[in-house]
Amino acid sequence: MSNTLQSLSDHWRNRYLLMRHGHSQANQQGLIISSPERGVADFGLSEHGEQQLAQVVVDWQWPRPTRVIHSDFLRTTQTAARVAAAFGLALSVDTRLRERHFGELDGQGDEHYPRVWALDAQDAEHQQHQIEAVSSVAERMQAVIREWEQKVSGETILLVSHGDPLQILLTALAEKPLSQHRQQTPLMPASITPLGAHK
Repeated sequence: MSNTLQSLSDHWRNRYLLMRHGHSQANQQGLIISSPERGVADFGLSEHGEQQLAQVVVDWQWPRPTRVIHSDFLRTTQTAARVAAAFGLALSVDTRLRERHFGELDGQGDEHYPRVWALDAQDAEHQQHQIEAVSSVAERMQAVIREWEQKVSGETILLVSHGDPLQILLTALAEKPLSQHRQQTPLMPASITPLGAHK
């Protein structure tokens, strides 16, 4: 459950571990849960997701994190809490790590995702169905890393977020067109992608 982008960030001051939340109740039910109104208080980890996190912590194969920053959605909060507890770290919320907002499709079935991604492939700025533009997601996700690069150095920062935002971030960091974000290898639940300084 590891994805690595080589030589993207040799100039960075910190190392980052990008983590997708564990398997969630939304995944289990096949629902798009992308609004804070639905996602902050409900739709946390599924039983399978809890098992995934327990295994990830036991088999930890990445650098030891020094900070844990997470989206405030329940599924990401619970994921971050499992890792933070294992390393004795405090949690820090950053709403810029939230799920991409899927507008009118929020609360509907996840069979709508491919249609949205097809629109993304045509135009990274589109906001059809009041969906958050890919470019907007890329900007807020990159802003998190930019801020930490300015604040600290030599740290290993775990960023716990969601599938689409993380794939969009990885596409931006690879300097590829944002419309190609679905060409990234899909990030599996509870997967970790290391980025940043190699010491």
